[in-house]
Amino acid sequence: MSGQRQARAVRLGPRSVAALVLVGAVGVAGFGWPFLAPPDSRISAHAQDAPWLFAGLLVLLVAVVAATISESGLGPKAVAMLGVLAAAGAALRPIGAGTAGIEPMFFLMVLSGRVLGPGFGFVLGAVTMFASALLTGGVGPWLPFQMLAMGWFAMAAGLLPGPDRLRGRAELALLAVYGFLAAFVYGTVMNLAGWPFMGTLASNVAFDPDAPVATNLARFLAYCLATSLGWDLGRAVVTVVLTLTLGPAVLRALRRATRRAAFETPVTFDAPSVQPGSDASPSINRRSQPPSRRRW
Repeated sequence: MSGQRQARAVRLGPRSVAALVLVGAVGVAGFGWPFLAPPDSRISAHAQDAPWLFAGLLVLLVAVVAATISESGLGPKAVAMLGVLAAAGAALRPIGAGTAGIEPMFFLMVLSGRVLGPGFGFVLGAVTMFASALLTGGVGPWLPFQMLAMGWFAMAAGLLPGPDRLRGRAELALLAVYGFLAAFVYGTVMNLAGWPFMGTLASNVAFDPDAPVATNLARFLAYCLATSLGWDLGRAVVTVVLTLTLGPAVLRALRRATRRAAFETPVTFDAPSVQPGSDASPSINRRSQPPSRRRW
């Protein structure tokens, strides 16, 4: 089984890759504009409005990417798998609501992206975050950023090396290391989405539109250390523990479901075989004839 080519629920075509690159470029601009725009630019002059503008743009772009990927091969079986995993991830997220770092949905996103591929992983991450926001009431200007960041999180898991060969403890170690590091990256990226909202607030860790990039970078690092380091560490540890303990069973279940779904096998309909010299529908003809009367 280690040398067998792993089936993918979605095979990315040129248009899907182009759409992912486009939304990735806009996402980088949406997250990192405080460090990309000079202090005298119009964006910095509207520091409180820029996150809202990027949030609205990201909603449209994520929808375009999802539509493009679905057009390129998200069939009914993949949609069913997407619904099941997104529902599971959305149900897992409230378990850690209000508790620092206990977020079990992250390990499911890592394993699903690993087995089902980067295209499916991106759609799964975005849809799961959207569904969980509806479930928990966490809808706001931060939601598009969460959808994009979680899409990246699951997509990158599908891009890890050795999807067809690496199995066993080596694969679990790879996924655990990725989950640990990506949990910190996710938290840092999401800090970028909310940090500019702080304004100055007479704080030395808030974003200052008039300060140079180096000063704002030092402020942002201090903000991450002061506000989210403990949460990110808890998320990373929980992801590693769940990956090492539940990972083998979940990976087997996902791969078994992928094999049975046969995503890459085209569906064909064969004509019914008819024996030579036999009527194509003898039973129908017999049933349609009235029963013969017996003569005494």
